[in-house]
Order: sequence, then C-alpha cells, then structure tokens
Amino acid sequence: MSPCLIKRLTPAGLQPVDYHAESLAEAARFEPHDGVYTITNTYHTFQVLKLDSHLDRLENSARLAGIALTLDRPRLRAALRQMIAEAHFGDSRFRITAPKDQPDCLILSIEPFKPPAPEIITAGVRCISLADTARNNPAAKTTDWMHDREAVEKSLPPGIYTGLLLSSTGDILEGISSNFYAILRGELRSAGKDVLPGIAQQIVYEIAPDVLPLHLEAVNVVDIPSLDEAFITSSSRGIIPVVVIDGITIGSGKPSVKTQTLRERYEAWVSDHLEEL
Repeated sequence: MSPCLIKRLTPAGLQPVDYHAESLAEAARFEPHDGVYTITNTYHTFQVLKLDSHLDRLENSARLAGIALTLDRPRLRAALRQMIAEAHFGDSRFRITAPKDQPDCLILSIEPFKPPAPEIITAGVRCISLADTARNNPAAKTTDWMHDREAVEKSLPPGIYTGLLLSSTGDILEGISSNFYAILRGELRSAGKDVLPGIAQQIVYEIAPDVLPLHLEAVNVVDIPSLDEAFITSSSRGIIPVVVIDGITIGSGKPSVKTQTLRERYEAWVSDHLEEL
C-alpha cells in the first residue's frame, strides 16, 4: 500500500482516485487550485481535536471562495474512520479538500502522523521574514495557496524552518502554514486581522490570558530586536518556539519561560479535550 491513502467521498460513497502519492505534500500536486481544504491529525488512532472547528472553517472558507459546500459531518467522520482503520497507520495526519467544481466529492488524503522532532521543541527554530507576502483572501484556507506555498518553501535557505508573511508595511502576519505570536514588553501579540484563523490559535487565545496579557495586534519587523520570545502554532504541531528571525536572536536565543508555560498548558488542554472521531 502507498504511504498515503487517498479516496474521494462521493454521493455514492468512498471511491478510489486515479493517482498515487508518497505523502500529503505529493498528493497536493494532484488537487485543484480552486478548492478549499483543512488538515489535522488524530491521537491514539481514532481521537481528534476540535474537528468541528476545522469543519466550520472549511465551510466558511468555501463561502469566502464562492463554493457551495454543506458538509454531512457524520458521514464524513465515518469515512475518515474507515480510511484510518484501512490504512493501519495508527496516528494519522489527514487533509479534507473540497474542489470548487465538485464540492460534493471531497478528496480525503491520509498519511502517518509524525509529531515535531523533540529538538525543535527544546531548541526552537529559525525563521525569516518574507516581504510583502500577505495572502489574498487570507481568512480562507484555499488550495491555490497550498500550491503556491510549495515554491515559497523550496526557496527558503538551509536551516530555516519557515517563512513569516509580511504586510506591505512590514507587520508580521503569519507563517507559511502557521500562526505567529511574539512576546513584546510582557504582552503576547498576534495579528488579529489579515490572517487565517487557526484552530491551534483558538486554544492559545483561551489559555494565554492566565499567563500574560493578550493583544491582537501584529508586531512589525522593526520590533524583532526587542522581542522577548516568539513562537508559531498549527494544529498538527502545537506550539513551536522561534529563537531567531532574520538572523536576529530572540531573547536568550532559546525557548523561554512564557513560551514553555504556554506549551505545557496547551498540551494539557489538548489532553483534556480529545474526542472520538
């Protein structure tokens, strides 16, 4: 069996696709440029986190992209569970794609889930800013960006974990496939507009006020030397500390107290809120 299991969920049920792929990234090359998608992972094989929030965002992305999409959620959950059982991957990472021309024929792609390497959490990652790269229609998770970002990611220098998208005025909006946060003068800052609302971001916004003040306003590239800490989030990775941006060391140059505290509380929140697929 291919390392990536892909099927279409059609009105007639699950159907095979006419291509094979080694990963979700490779499978994306066969998907249309004018659809919407969401991506997340399972825990303990058949448990998920905030799946309805993912599906809410998928339907909202479709609305923003002019796609008529109404999900049959019980049927979709059953199809995902059937595919995960068939794949025998254990914990799985999956993508749900709704093509614009056939929104009633969802593309379901599944690969084995690999959590972030421990050293990424303990040492943090290096990022660079990408000038004037704010996405069109940023509140929608569209497949055109899924395709475009492949070229952006391939252009990153060696040792750079991800790029940070900037507004025309240099505000740090989000990562290529993540939300971005910075701690500046004792306050947690994150862009409150012109970004994709993240599912992991929802959790951060819930837990953060008990740790430090939260202000939904982007920091600017000129603030980078003054940042105390920084991190990114995504649903499949949780909180990833950022220790260098554009060659500038953030704070002490290693994951610091507030980021570590937020990550611990994030993981505890996740453990308390898992649900059966």
